[in-house]
Amino acid sequence: MLTVALRTLRTRWAGFTGSFVALSLGVALLTVTGLALASSAAAPPRGPERFAAAPVVVKSQDTLRVPTRIGDRTARLTHPRPLPAATVAAVRKLGPVVEDRSFPVRCGPADLTGHPWSTARFAPYHLATGRAPRTADEVVVTGDRARPGERLPTDRGTVRVVGTLTPRGFENAVFFTDARAAQLAPAVHQLVVTADPAAVRRAVGDSAQVLTGDARRLADADPDRDSEALTAMNALFGTAGGVTAFVSVFVVASTFAFAVAQRRREFALLRTTGATPGQIRRTVLAEALTVGTVASAAGCVLGSHLAPLLAARVADEGLAPAWFTIGDHTWPYHAAFWTGLLVALAGATAASWRAGRTAPTRDLREDSGRITPGRLLCGTALLLTSAVTLALSLTGDPGDLLHRKTYISRPMLLITAAALLAPLVLRPLTRLLTCRASTVGMLVRANTATGVRRTAALAAPVLVTVALTGSLLGATATLDRAKTTETRDRTTAAFVITPPAGTGFDDTTLRRLRAVPGTDLSPTSSTAVHVLEDGVALIRSEGRAATPGALAATTRLPLAAGRVSDLGDDSIIVNEEWRRHRVGERVRVWLGDGTPRTLRIAAVMTTGTGNNGVYVTPRNAPGAAIDRIDVALEDGADPAAVATALTRAAGPAQVLTRDAWIRDTHPGTERTTRLGLLLVLGIALLHTGISVANTMVMGASDRARDLAVLRMTGATRWQVLRLTGAEALTVVAAGALLGLLVTAVNLAGLTGALALLSVRPAPALPWQALGTTVTACALIATAAAVVPTALALRRPANAANPAGLRE
Repeated sequence: MLTVALRTLRTRWAGFTGSFVALSLGVALLTVTGLALASSAAAPPRGPERFAAAPVVVKSQDTLRVPTRIGDRTARLTHPRPLPAATVAAVRKLGPVVEDRSFPVRCGPADLTGHPWSTARFAPYHLATGRAPRTADEVVVTGDRARPGERLPTDRGTVRVVGTLTPRGFENAVFFTDARAAQLAPAVHQLVVTADPAAVRRAVGDSAQVLTGDARRLADADPDRDSEALTAMNALFGTAGGVTAFVSVFVVASTFAFAVAQRRREFALLRTTGATPGQIRRTVLAEALTVGTVASAAGCVLGSHLAPLLAARVADEGLAPAWFTIGDHTWPYHAAFWTGLLVALAGATAASWRAGRTAPTRDLREDSGRITPGRLLCGTALLLTSAVTLALSLTGDPGDLLHRKTYISRPMLLITAAALLAPLVLRPLTRLLTCRASTVGMLVRANTATGVRRTAALAAPVLVTVALTGSLLGATATLDRAKTTETRDRTTAAFVITPPAGTGFDDTTLRRLRAVPGTDLSPTSSTAVHVLEDGVALIRSEGRAATPGALAATTRLPLAAGRVSDLGDDSIIVNEEWRRHRVGERVRVWLGDGTPRTLRIAAVMTTGTGNNGVYVTPRNAPGAAIDRIDVALEDGADPAAVATALTRAAGPAQVLTRDAWIRDTHPGTERTTRLGLLLVLGIALLHTGISVANTMVMGASDRARDLAVLRMTGATRWQVLRLTGAEALTVVAAGALLGLLVTAVNLAGLTGALALLSVRPAPALPWQALGTTVTACALIATAAAVVPTALALRRPANAANPAGLRE
């Protein structure tokens, strides 16, 4: 059988080219993703940056620790407390101490980070030009954004640059004198001490963290940014690898199924000459094994060359740390190779079983093209599984359908079911798409009806790609629209004022804004609270701190129970996601600075899209700066006059109308998620193009007799080409319509979940992406159909006919 398989591959190499290319690309992508995952898992932790040359760093406690029966649960505090004065005094007795301060500085469109000059030597920074600052209006900046002598207007006042520092790459810093930095940021959260670390630990006790060695990186801004970037990158490549395997199985299975359908007479002849069903099956599997082995090996080689290029690209795009590179790992090659081989064998298994059932005489006749019982059973089972799991999610936990891992993975079930059951509806669907009055339409209808296996093999990858595009991009667009709808329904203020990034409103600005006539102001702060659920899970909830009266005047909270006016210093407004959410219940929480409180539930909000958070009073958000002011107009106030007065009083802050603020804060898909989805859809479209082109080329040999008959009956070359192109476009249209149907069902489940979560459903179809996808499939299918036909028509009709008639 192996000899027969090798000879078959040699004589029918064109029919296996598509499977080879698709499988090679799939294995290459699996190799790349595996190498990226392995390299990120083995990546060394980032070392200290700002305090690389500091002996000992004392940092305020920024971690909440809650003891439970299974150990301490920890979480990052939103508003860490400054170092206690007693701790600073105790450390000063041990050696020289330098107080560190970090604060945002806005300089035109640039966001800088301010520090006291005495901390520059701990990075260490080195003066490139100029000198150190000596007066309150003098600064030193990193890089070449300014030269000594230039004056820079900032939100901290106009300053004069007296020196520049060689940049270190991890921040854009501006250094003030120590006295001026203390005025701009009075609180001290960390300091550098030159003393014995053990003595420092004894002096501070549990009141602060003592950092030495690599642990000094915890004193840097955002010390977990590398691990977070690597985690996001792993999710991106993991999803891409899963979809690659999913689509590859479709392409390979479709190719082998169509190849078996084409060779039914060949298998019948082998059965007539004495071949057993097992020998036929082993022949098909041997072909798949041969193609899979060679294609997987080629894919591994291709992936080894693509992985370093991709690593450099993701680092340049900011999706991975700048230092990220591909390491020397072997297991990704093994995983990709054997996965590719398994995909090839899995795709050929069903085809081999069908080939083994070929009867010696029955399949000498034309094949009816009916769907096989196994395919019908599998498709029906997957369809029922998809329906049941969707119903269970809607009745049990509709919020789970809004999670990224769910709306990416769940459509796979329905897409697979639709692809398996497609032959049931393709024949009536193509009839609807063709015109009976037209000769071309009549012939297209007849050809697609009699060649149902070719039609299904061509429509299936189109269905998969269109359904993936619509389901994934449609889910993210629907969720973004739902979040915008929530924000619009909740915000009743006429204006919203926001400070420059990273800053808050000071008391002087607040007094100026409150003095604007005809306005009611509601200043709020970002904060968070933690609650221990089931005695073991420490859950963080984002929140806002606001005064109840002002909040009610500018915001319409989606309340399921209770009243906003009942919010007080001893109470909290929660949402239905909390385990305990009955009005009047008392819950133990930890505030943003770690303070434990027991608060009464004053009101309960609906779950919504999951970002409703909680509300507390400013007293329960210590250390939280006011970062947003909602402004309501009193009766009779002139909006234009109020806007002018607010702009004048707000200084560098931005004053936006309600609609402008909603547009400005319109939620968008995270950049990593968006790029991941585009990568997934690009993989699907690439595989679809390969499958469509391969199916059309494989089917061209079967059309020789049909083309000869058409030419002999008087059809011109142009008419035959037009018929071939129309047939390809009809099948693509049928696959696209089935893909749109699958998309509609998937988005219907998502909008149903939103409705159950008290969000006005607003399904959004990505028409532009869908149009691009369908157009690409149509162009590939038309070219793959017309080009082989044009080449076949170069022979005279009377030369092609005899061979065709003798078949």
